[in-house]
Amino acid sequence: MAASVTLVLATTNAGKSREFRQLLAGEPFALRDLGDYPNTPAPDEDGTTFAENARHKAAATALILNQWVLADDTGLEVDALGGDPGIRSARYAGPNAKAGGNRELLLKNLAHVKLAARSARFVCHLALSDPAGTIAAESSGSCRGRILFEPAGTGGFGYDSLFEIPEYHRTLAEIGEAAASCLTHRARAVEGLRGRLLKLLWQSERTS
Repeated sequence: MAASVTLVLATTNAGKSREFRQLLAGEPFALRDLGDYPNTPAPDEDGTTFAENARHKAAATALILNQWVLADDTGLEVDALGGDPGIRSARYAGPNAKAGGNRELLLKNLAHVKLAARSARFVCHLALSDPAGTIAAESSGSCRGRILFEPAGTGGFGYDSLFEIPEYHRTLAEIGEAAASCLTHRARAVEGLRGRLLKLLWQSERTS
C-alpha cells in the first residue's frame, strides 16, 4: 500500500490525534485529522451510545471530505455515578466545558466516595467509513481502573490524570507511551480494527 492512501481522523482534539498517530505509526498510509481540513463542520454527537456517535461522525465526515475516515467516541463510565459521565464525558461540565472543568465536576460528585468504591472504565468505540459514507468496520475497547482524589501525572489528556490502573499504581497520565500503547481503551480498539483497516485501505488503493 502506498502512502498516497489517506485516512482522516474525525477529530480536532490534539491529544486524541497524537495518541492515534502513535498507535498507527509505521502503517502504510497518510494520516490526517480535521486540523488539516479547517472548514469541515463538526458532526453533532446526538446518539445515545458510543457506537452511534462514532458511526455518525465517521459517515458524515467521509461524505464531506470524500475520504476514508476513522472516528471514535470515547468516554468515562464511573460505577458510583451510575455510569456517568458516559457519552457526555467531553461535555460533563456543560456544552462548552474544558477538560479542567470536567475533572473538577467529577471530583466534586465523588467527594464522599471512598477509594474502594471509585471503580470506573474508559470505553472507546471506533467506526471506519469509506468515502461514500458507508461504515466498513467497527471495533470497541475498554480499560478498567479507578478515580483518584486528585490529578497525578502530566501526560495524556481529559480525565487521564485522575484514572489510575491499580495494577500499575499509575494514572494514564503517568504510565508513558509504551504502556499506553498496550493498555488503553483506545489502543485495544485500534488493535481490534487494525487488520480490517489495512485490508480495506489496500483494496481501495487497488481499485482506485
